[in-house]
Amino acid sequence: MSAAAEILVPGKAGEGETLVLTAPISFWGGVDPKTGRIADVRHPQHGEVIAGRVLFLPGTIGSSSASAVLMELAHNGRAPAALVLHEPDAILLLGLIVAREMGWETPIAVRLDRGAFDAYRGGAATVAADGAIAAAV
Repeated sequence: MSAAAEILVPGKAGEGETLVLTAPISFWGGVDPKTGRIADVRHPQHGEVIAGRVLFLPGTIGSSSASAVLMELAHNGRAPAALVLHEPDAILLLGLIVAREMGWETPIAVRLDRGAFDAYRGGAATVAADGAIAAAV
């Protein structure tokens, strides 16, 4: 399976095990910036680690602090390998932009229709610098 996604924020091409979230998440209080683990006990994937994975986000639960959490994840080396969003979230993506300006390595962030997410569940994927997403074989 492969798809061409729209680049939202350029960054390092990513590769890793996929994590397709089944519900929107709040990064503020929902993700531990030190471990990259989903900390929200109400989230269906509580305890999963987003660090180093190709993270598919069906949506986010807004908080102006989400950008700070994503920036901390990048600074701590615990950011996802790539972010695949159904809809752009300017506040969240600001964290990648600021982290890049700070000189920290940041993953690429792309937009892909949510209907395509399930094709990447339970495997590994790569997100190339041009936005191409491919399931690993």
